[in-house]
Amino acid sequence: MTLPNLVPIPELYVSPEAADRLKSEAGNLPSWDLTARQVCDLELLMNGGFFPLKGFLTEADYNGVLKEMRLGSGYLWPMPITLDVSQSFADGIETGQDIALRDPEGVILAILSVTDKWNPDKSREAEMVFGADDEAHPSVHYLHHVAGPVYLGGKIKGLQAPTHYDFRARRDSPNELRSHFRKLGWRRVVAFQTRNPLHRAHQELTFRAARATQANLLIHPVVGMTKPGDVDHFTRVRCYEAVLDKYPHSTTHLSLLNLAMRMAGPREAVWHGIIRRNHGLTHMIVGRDHAGPGKNSKGEDFYGPYEAQDMFRRHQEEIGVEMVDFKHMVYVQERAQYEPADEIGDGVTVLNISGTELRRRLREGLDIPEWFSFPEVVTQLRRTSPARSQQGFTVFFTGLSGSGKSTIANALMVKLMEMGGRPVTLLDGDVVRKHLSSELGFSKEHRDINIRRIGYVASEITKNGGIAICAPIAPYAATRRAVRDMVEDYGAFIEVHVATSVEECERRDRKGLYALARAGKITEFTGISDPYEAPQNPELRIQTEGFDVDYAAQQVLLKLESMGLIGAE
Repeated sequence: MTLPNLVPIPELYVSPEAADRLKSEAGNLPSWDLTARQVCDLELLMNGGFFPLKGFLTEADYNGVLKEMRLGSGYLWPMPITLDVSQSFADGIETGQDIALRDPEGVILAILSVTDKWNPDKSREAEMVFGADDEAHPSVHYLHHVAGPVYLGGKIKGLQAPTHYDFRARRDSPNELRSHFRKLGWRRVVAFQTRNPLHRAHQELTFRAARATQANLLIHPVVGMTKPGDVDHFTRVRCYEAVLDKYPHSTTHLSLLNLAMRMAGPREAVWHGIIRRNHGLTHMIVGRDHAGPGKNSKGEDFYGPYEAQDMFRRHQEEIGVEMVDFKHMVYVQERAQYEPADEIGDGVTVLNISGTELRRRLREGLDIPEWFSFPEVVTQLRRTSPARSQQGFTVFFTGLSGSGKSTIANALMVKLMEMGGRPVTLLDGDVVRKHLSSELGFSKEHRDINIRRIGYVASEITKNGGIAICAPIAPYAATRRAVRDMVEDYGAFIEVHVATSVEECERRDRKGLYALARAGKITEFTGISDPYEAPQNPELRIQTEGFDVDYAAQQVLLKLESMGLIGAE
């Protein structure tokens, strides 16, 4: 089934006439509003990026992918591409039925003919795809706490592609890239997969890869969904465009890939290879710990440094793309150039700046030397990553009712307003309940909705350079994690556990809520009839018993100062 890289690849779009007819008929169909990840998956299904898939996986294909990285046809495919939906939506759907798939604004993109509906074993999926059922992995956390409980499978009829308003000239479908390569006479093309800005070491790496393979170069960054905390794609694309003229124009092309990464390490590397093959590439640079998510809950890397390369190498003939090893490039001071770390020899001075060190220099407004990065890239990064003392951030207090969260939060707000420089907003639990969530009750579902609303508002405040102080109970670890993910897309998230004991909270209780809860007159009361999941690794844990409010607020200020979020007074 391997296609020559210049031949058009099958797509799942119907004809314009059929699309118009199906759109008019879709008003009578059940509709599912796609999530951000599902929109990315659907686009690559429809345009051939996920060839040979003809839709979302059936249950049999799903099981084959989990167990053997094979579809029922025997074709190599390492990643489950499934349409996860809510239980309530699934209850109204029968196999053999068509449903309309719409973007978040309600625009119909495709029709799914449902052939399969099942409740997956998500722990099994996590173990087999990601190597561990460990929620420190962002995709495992997504699987358990974001993805719906029911999977639908079946073939897709594509009606129209999702609309992108950003960098439209840089977005190419697989067939558009193949056409571009045909037009320019490119027969061998090496892909550079990246989710980071390009620095000088990357440029030297890609130059060497193109020379070694005697191929043209496609810079093919992922702009769909990457790892939480990555530089946003708007900034990254501006960085790529800023240094594109550093490459020979006739040999290099920049194209954006709207892929939702899973950070699945070895399986992801194989998946990326298949996707690049479908886009007309013949070679691909595969890095050390390719698509690794970082550390697991034990503080160890999820995958070995060369597992991805080893798996790709075993399958590269079937993938149809030749792997190019990612060389670790370091700057040799005496020779004023980048060289592979394993080729530099002895007696030379090696200079290097890690990603952590780069972020520290950006955060603290320190110099970034020209040997490390291009001035144009540094300029773009500083635009969206100012010194940390100028960035927005969120302080998220959590603790039992009566623990002192609101009192400490109020004191912190006043102290930060006294310092000035950034607007400060307090999102107290009771105030939010009154103005933002007045229709919600106190069931687990409603409490989760309330906390997510607080997180969304806090993320918007943080994104716009303000300080958000949140003081809800927030009893559930998974919901707090979701809020952290929302905020950390834009700035720092400081979780403060106000660790007052339930006995002390009861002693302080002026409203008599604990007594009512113990008498059974208030149900689902945190700490009595409903659990409180204490944070395992908060940025700060405060003991309030025996200490006054001012002392507690000062502990938070000292933490903010140590993180560089506020200036030393």
